[in-house]
Amino acid sequence: MITVQDKPTLDFAFVLAASVHDMKNSIGMLLQTLENLSELSVPPPVAEEMGVLGYEAARINSELVQLLSLYRLQENTLLLQVDEHYVDDVLSEQVARNELMFRSRSIELTYTCDPQLLWYMDAELVGGVVNNLLVNAARYCRQQVALSASLHEGELQIVVADDGAGFPENMLAEPVETSASVSFATGSTHLGLYFAAQVARLHVNQSRAGHIYLRNGPPLGGGRAVLCLP
Repeated sequence: MITVQDKPTLDFAFVLAASVHDMKNSIGMLLQTLENLSELSVPPPVAEEMGVLGYEAARINSELVQLLSLYRLQENTLLLQVDEHYVDDVLSEQVARNELMFRSRSIELTYTCDPQLLWYMDAELVGGVVNNLLVNAARYCRQQVALSASLHEGELQIVVADDGAGFPENMLAEPVETSASVSFATGSTHLGLYFAAQVARLHVNQSRAGHIYLRNGPPLGGGRAVLCLP
């Protein structure tokens, strides 16, 4: 007779991670299909609905990637691959990735970065953070989003700003590293900001670690997320 003790232990975290990986691939195929359809001539109402689908699919895909990355971080299997990159290459890839979403939602995206700016970073992880910040800004903005990168006091600062209502006071008051809490009122888990904080923290140079902080105000009057890499 097989007892409960004899049954194999189910590693639920591993099963969940494997499922997330499969879901991520499916969402990626959905996004590619929507991008192909966007090149067809369709009536404005249809294009608007496609934009909504594209936004939601991009948001789900971003959260799945973050979940998978956080699982790998916990299991010590997330390898940081830091190399010298043109910052413009990393950021412009995310701009192109979200072009359909911004265009279909009639959101004006302003992008500023010196094409010759070089920095050491894990381009894949940083790109994922920027992608999530852009998707989040598209959700809460009114009509404008701004993405920029520049050097400030010896670190690279990547800024995503919007013209929305700004971050709530409770989010501004607490460290981003501890903000992975659930809000049943808004349906937000703040997972994206927690993921961004972990990615930033992995980037270390001469005892200085990266970080992310939130502000309200300039340049667009709404929220501003600043990713800082040493």
